[in-house]
Amino acid sequence: MSWKTIDRITPVVDPEAGPILSEAVREKIRSFFPRYDTKRAVLLPALHIVQDALGHIPWQAMKEVAEVLEIAPSEVIDTISFYTHFWTHPKGEKLITVCRSVSCEIMGGREVLEALKTQLGIGEHETTPDGKYSLVTEECLAGCDHAPCLLINEKLHKCVKAADVPKILADADNDKISMPRSDLFDAPAESKDLASDDSALEPTSDVQEMKEAE
Repeated sequence: MSWKTIDRITPVVDPEAGPILSEAVREKIRSFFPRYDTKRAVLLPALHIVQDALGHIPWQAMKEVAEVLEIAPSEVIDTISFYTHFWTHPKGEKLITVCRSVSCEIMGGREVLEALKTQLGIGEHETTPDGKYSLVTEECLAGCDHAPCLLINEKLHKCVKAADVPKILADADNDKISMPRSDLFDAPAESKDLASDDSALEPTSDVQEMKEAE
């Protein structure tokens, strides 16, 4: 048996590389500062914003997030490696997340996963060559009463059977949700100058946004 070696000497960030986060993204992160007692507490919102902007969180972005929040880069890496939601390499335009809970397993979730692998031609945590789909599994999607279920981006597909997979994948709107969603963590449009828009920097209430969406 051979052990895989890890290179901990060669830097993973090019010291000559320019910044990867736009000023608009940095300002969006800073807009969360009034919500929390410390800048470090803004780490999770910051990571959501960066991933929404770039599609994933590369090493250079981790370093820049650490600079904005005035924390060590290791704290950013530790957080990203803990949560499966965050990607350190590019993912597909649509992320399919298949539930692997006991309920979904009993109701045929494994067959649904195998059908997806066959139809897409990829395995777990892989991306189709055209960059359209990535496939992952999660322990539970909290939809046990609709087992087996899966998510395509933010849309929950309920009581899915293996035979349903081709039809679901053929639907161009398979990731579209019908209810209003909060744009709290969305990356800012690059055309919008947040630095000159005072309203963009005002703290808002998650609860209020939820009430407005109802």
